[in-house]
Amino acid sequence: MPSGRILVSGASGLIGRALVSSLQADGYEVVRLVRSANPAPTQIPWDPAQPLSPQSVSGFDAVVHLAGESIAGRWTPTRMRNILNSRADGTRHLCEALAAAAQPPRVLVSASAVGYYGTRGDEFLSEESSAGTGFATEICLAWEAATRPAAAAGIRVAQMRIGLVLSAQGGALPKMLPAFRTGIGGNMGNGRQWWSWIDLRDLVNAIRFTLQNDSLRGPVNAVSPNPVTNAQFTKTLAAAVHRPALLPMPVFAVRLAFGQMGVELMLASQRVQPNKLLAAGFTFQHPELRAALQEMLKK
Repeated sequence: MPSGRILVSGASGLIGRALVSSLQADGYEVVRLVRSANPAPTQIPWDPAQPLSPQSVSGFDAVVHLAGESIAGRWTPTRMRNILNSRADGTRHLCEALAAAAQPPRVLVSASAVGYYGTRGDEFLSEESSAGTGFATEICLAWEAATRPAAAAGIRVAQMRIGLVLSAQGGALPKMLPAFRTGIGGNMGNGRQWWSWIDLRDLVNAIRFTLQNDSLRGPVNAVSPNPVTNAQFTKTLAAAVHRPALLPMPVFAVRLAFGQMGVELMLASQRVQPNKLLAAGFTFQHPELRAALQEMLKK
């Protein structure tokens, strides 16, 4: 891990909170990019829609960029534009500032997502696989392209293509639990679509590993090496809470309830493999869904 100071955007989100806590526990100085007119001494104010002063981001050893408007909820045209712009503009402005900084960081880890691959059935997907189609792909293409100013300035850039993040502290899992705990959870669609997931603890470790490992650059798949189908996920989660999974949600119901977001995120099939992390020697501590869920939910 690069020593010294680490700048983190999106530090108030699920991933950011866990990452900052992990880094601080090991003695790193973490400074947060925040949307605040009255920042604390360990914070730097920014508006992702506006250019950022190179001076304000100079002198950091590493940067982790996680900020972006949430993709959860129905995708109206206005919402889609905000989601896309928050990632593309925010990333571009940050990377332009880092590139122009008097003391740029050695490494930038910037979030992306497995939505890059679109929906691909049973195809095994690696970092070398082509982009898919759809709005989720469009987001990821723009998001990753926006890091180019930093890479062009000689900063090592890794784009973490993150899968479904599982944690009892936030994200998708707590939203699923009420239905499953009452026995009314079930498959989405036919259940054959692949869900590429990762335990939050492994994701934090993967980000830190990527910061430390100079061989990792470009796209890096941040997913468990053991993706599961939606049907397998449903069965495993139901078993973890000791309930049956009784009520599948057919495709038309997913479309009705969630619109395009449901189709692209819940029904899309992405069988993603973390080839670069594994090749670099990263060890997953929670690679199996059943054990990961049981540990998350045991408290």
